[in-house]
Amino acid sequence: MTRLKLALVQMRSGTDPARNIDDAEAMIREAAAGGARLIATPETTHLMQRDSDQLFATLCASEEDPALVRFSDLADALNVTLVIGSLALKGPDGRAVNRQHVFGPDGALLAIYDKAHMFDVQLGAGEHYRESANYAPGDRAVVIDAAGTRLGLSICYDVRFAYLYRKLAKAGATILTVPSAFTKPTGRAHWEVLLRARAIETGSFVIAPAQGGKHEDGRKTWGHSLVIGPWGEVIAEKEDDEPGLLFAEIDPGDSDQARARVPALSGDREITGP
Repeated sequence: MTRLKLALVQMRSGTDPARNIDDAEAMIREAAAGGARLIATPETTHLMQRDSDQLFATLCASEEDPALVRFSDLADALNVTLVIGSLALKGPDGRAVNRQHVFGPDGALLAIYDKAHMFDVQLGAGEHYRESANYAPGDRAVVIDAAGTRLGLSICYDVRFAYLYRKLAKAGATILTVPSAFTKPTGRAHWEVLLRARAIETGSFVIAPAQGGKHEDGRKTWGHSLVIGPWGEVIAEKEDDEPGLLFAEIDPGDSDQARARVPALSGDREITGP
């Protein structure tokens, strides 16, 4: 298997989708010019909006959202595999969906994944989130062939649920995507260790493009986009919360070697109790 050059787009998305799409396109073009063949953006690439009324006033259905056409055309024009970490879209039950999209080098939509685990937490000091009030969770794990390897899709808070990544890896994924908008408190405490744990447990690469900094809606996100190797090593890190690119070059075959050294994916047992 040949080596794969990839780039992660770190953003500070605001409340104007058109501006966010423009910002993402500029960095995607820069990443492609730098030789990246797989380019990934963070969670909620084209809209960061905590206010429910404003959120739903801005959302589009998938068939109407200009971001999808724009990013499809961009993947085609640049001949790259493009992982749009997620877009907030109108869902079928009155809530939104937080949906990841993967476009092939011809612009074709290869797969979508709806975030399965909702970020419903009380962090203290008045900071709390109830994602399930506005977003409907997905119920399907997704693994696809792309960029000469197999990608397993996930989004942000999913990273705390190890069983999902085991399922993706056992289905053949060698690269796990974790586009995110981690808060500063949880990012400082848990971001790197969770990503490394998911890589070690599954013998997979983990790519985690992130939102970073203080956003227009008042939210503060951690940044620090990361590429983790299948032995748990940090291959590349953006060591701040500023918008920009993170490049890395990997050999997807290293995943096979890590799994051969520690064959944990084949060691399942039925355990009874408690």
